[in-house]
Amino acid sequence: MKSVKLQNEKIPSIALGTWSWGTGEAGGDAVFGNFLTAADLKPVFDAAIDAGFNLWDTAAVYGMGASETILGSFTKDRNDVLISTKFTPQIAGEKDNAVEELLDGSLKRLGVDHADIYWIHNPADVKRWTPKLIPSMKSGKVKYVGVSNHNLEEIKLAASILAEEGLKISAVQNHYSLLYRSSEEAGIIDYCKENGIVFFSYMVLEQGALTDKYSAQHPFPSGTRRGEAFNSDVLAKLEGLIHVMRDIGSKYNVSTAQIAIAWSIAKGTVPIIGVTKTTHIEDAIKAAEVNLTAQEIRDLEAAAKETGVEVRGSWEKPMH
Repeated sequence: MKSVKLQNEKIPSIALGTWSWGTGEAGGDAVFGNFLTAADLKPVFDAAIDAGFNLWDTAAVYGMGASETILGSFTKDRNDVLISTKFTPQIAGEKDNAVEELLDGSLKRLGVDHADIYWIHNPADVKRWTPKLIPSMKSGKVKYVGVSNHNLEEIKLAASILAEEGLKISAVQNHYSLLYRSSEEAGIIDYCKENGIVFFSYMVLEQGALTDKYSAQHPFPSGTRRGEAFNSDVLAKLEGLIHVMRDIGSKYNVSTAQIAIAWSIAKGTVPIIGVTKTTHIEDAIKAAEVNLTAQEIRDLEAAAKETGVEVRGSWEKPMH
C-alpha cells in the first residue's frame, strides 16, 4: 500500500468517503439514490481495513449525523482508524461556540475522543470560523486542520489566522477530477505542494459518471443530484473520454474508474473515493498500484477537455 505523509502521520494514498452512507437530509438517498444501512456497509468497512485503507472521511451534514453514526458503530474501541470529519457553517447557527458544539456531536457519534482531520467544510466566513478551531487544536480534540471548498485567497487567509497561534493548515479538500481541474488551474495544488499541505480530491469519479457504468443509453436514476447533473446529453459528450480511459485501462488490466483514481494520484493528490460495495475496495486496491505515464496523463486530460463538460456542485463557487 502506497502512503502519503500528512505532517508526521502516514496515511494511505486513497481516503474512503461516506457521503452516501445512511439516509436523511443531504444523505445517500437524496444525493445518490442509495438506502444503505450499517448491515449493508459493515463488509465494506472490514474489507477496507483488511486492505490497509484506514482513513475515513465523513461530515456532520451527511444525512445530518447518519453517516457519522454508521461509521462510529464500526470504529468504536478501535485505534487503527483515522477519522476525517467536518464543520459545516451553514448548520452552525449564530452560537459563538458552534464549532466546539458540532465537533463534540461528531466525536460522540463517531465514538472517538479526537478527529484526526477536522475540516471547515466551506468558506462561509473565514475570519469568523477559522479562529474557532484553535482551542480544539490546542486541546488535542483536533489533530490536523483542513479547509474544504476554499479558493487560494481563502486558504491563505485561513493559514495566516492559524499561523498567528503557531498552527497550520495540514490539508485542503476540493472537487477535482478529469472534468473539473479548477484547483489546479488556480494554483491551489502547487500552493499545497510548496507548503507541505496534502490536497484531497473529492468527486474524482464525478459520482459515477467516469466509471463507464452509465451512458446515454443507461442513465443515472432520475430525481437525484447526479441524475440531473449528468443527464443523457452530458453522458453522450463523455463517450470520447471514456473510450480513452478504457484503452489505457486495458493496458493495465483495470477499469475506467481505476484510471480516474490513478490519474488523481499521479497528479499528487489523495482521492476520496465513496465506497458502498466491497468491489469499490477492490477498485481502490488496483488503482493505487497503477503508475500512469506522462503521455497517458496528457492523453486523458486532452480527451477530458474535448468533452466541453464541467459540472460544478450547487455548493461550489469558481476557484479563480
